[in-house]
Amino acid sequence: MTRLTRADLEAARDRPVPDVVASGLSVLFCGINPGLMTAATGHHFARPGNRFWPVLHLSGFTPRQLKPAEQEELLSYGLGITNVVARATARADELSAEEYREGGRLLEEKVAGLRPAWLAVVGVTAYRAAFGEPKARIGPQERTVGGARVWALPNPSGLNAHWTAATMAEEFARLRVAASSPDLPGR
Repeated sequence: MTRLTRADLEAARDRPVPDVVASGLSVLFCGINPGLMTAATGHHFARPGNRFWPVLHLSGFTPRQLKPAEQEELLSYGLGITNVVARATARADELSAEEYREGGRLLEEKVAGLRPAWLAVVGVTAYRAAFGEPKARIGPQERTVGGARVWALPNPSGLNAHWTAATMAEEFARLRVAASSPDLPGR
């Protein structure tokens, strides 16, 4: 990959990042919003310190660790990626409460159209803000979004020191088991 300059990253703020989606996915992972590295490359969870790709593999969702540039391969596993808020920022704390609420509304519409079995929001704080659920915890949620069951996952950012890759992978694996069970609602 070509080395990106600060100017490249700043210019990416206005660049939309396409979703990796298809109808009827098993799990649609939903990040908070694209970081500048993601916007610059067009690849979700592209920042080198982000643990999404290693955790996805460690949890058993993928047979090998994919690189961000291989994100389209997720569709072959019944997985996809979108974001709560489309606007790229250097940090999630640059987003307003209104952006989260509007993002939640738009996400509800998107999920209703795509009809995944599960919506996995990667970052419980983003889930709380987008859907007005201030007491939500990591794990399966009571509510549905656009007809999909919802699971709040830990944020895989390298800045999230409360979770290791191993403990994150355990939580992702709980979702994987739930998503593959024909006996659970949402399948």
